[in-house]
Amino acid sequence: MADQFENKHYDKRVAHRYVRKNIVDEKDFEKHLKTLPDLAEQALPIESAMEGEPDEGDDEA
Repeated sequence: MADQFENKHYDKRVAHRYVRKNIVDEKDFEKHLKTLPDLAEQALPIESAMEGEPDEGDDEA
C-alpha cells in the first residue's frame, strides 16, 4: 500500500469499505483519526423541522 493516501480514502462515509477492500489499512485509518483536531467548540447548533411539522413560530398546534 502507498504511504500517502488521498483524502477520499479517509472519508468517514467510505473508509470502512476501503478497509474491507484493503485500500486503507485499519491501523492507518485509526492513526489518522487520532491526528484530527477536536472542533466541537466551533460547532453551531442547527434547528430543523420535518415536512408537515408546524414551526415554533406557527400558531397552529
